[in-house]
Amino acid sequence: MSTGVPLASGKSEIFQAVLQFMPDWVQIPVLVLIVLLVVGSWGFKLKRRIDRRRAARAAQPVPVTAQHDQGRGADYLGPYAPQQAAQQPAQQPSGADFLGAYAPQRRQGNGPA
Repeated sequence: MSTGVPLASGKSEIFQAVLQFMPDWVQIPVLVLIVLLVVGSWGFKLKRRIDRRRAARAAQPVPVTAQHDQGRGADYLGPYAPQQAAQQPAQQPSGADFLGAYAPQRRQGNGPA
């Protein structure tokens, strides 16, 4: 009782057509690699599922979030953060416009010499 409808899907027909163009010595390694990828993905999924179940059974406590002045990530400097002084000393100018010791000396006098 044949209906004339092919039983293979379009993907399998394309796969079969590609394999037929390859020589025999290339077909076998390609098939082995495909089988290894499929079995490896199944194994990886199974391992993740088992790990999730073990973690749920162990009921490990959720880590406590950081307190207010304790940050994490790019903004958290930790021991490299500048120390906060108890009193703020008189703020000295700084930046690109502050020349410091390299500033020209001011002359005392009545005008240009």
